[in-house]
Amino acid sequence: MRLNAPRIAPLQDVELTDEQLAILAPLIARDQLYNIFRTFARTPKALQTFLAWGGYIMSADNSLTPRQREIVILRVGYLCRSGYEFAQHVLIGLQSGLTEAEIARIKQGAEAGWTPDEAALIRMADELVTDHFVSDPTWAQLRAHFSEKNVMDAVYTAGQYTQVSMFLNTFGVQLDQGLALDPDLRR
Repeated sequence: MRLNAPRIAPLQDVELTDEQLAILAPLIARDQLYNIFRTFARTPKALQTFLAWGGYIMSADNSLTPRQREIVILRVGYLCRSGYEFAQHVLIGLQSGLTEAEIARIKQGAEAGWTPDEAALIRMADELVTDHFVSDPTWAQLRAHFSEKNVMDAVYTAGQYTQVSMFLNTFGVQLDQGLALDPDLRR
């Protein structure tokens, strides 16, 4: 975690307006009113748009498998040093078919024993975070394994979670109860 306390505090239940509650209603119904959403609720219109785009990334409309999507998200979260993002998506990654050993290997990069398609996704994430561009060799590797839509969705996923990591790190969103900070992401 970059910060030990939030710069922008998450809203408590008693602080939520009717507008905010209406936007958060689906999350409340699924018992997913996490600190990220309580913080972003301070800007309701932005939260509403954020949830729509994030909803696409996390939905079946994203043509990546849940496992592939989580490999990209976890690699981006790790590279951006977003303790919150990484901790949340460790749980989602486990639910999406990743093992604890694979999640640990995500931190090591593309050469850590991945299948060729998964290694290409990790290389793509590395390049997008460090150079904001996918090189021709990595693009060729991606296209050897994935459709055009798959590759677009992979780039969208990396871009979304780079942005999310910047928000979380800068606003100082703290871990939700029950989450554990990866020791490699302590400051």
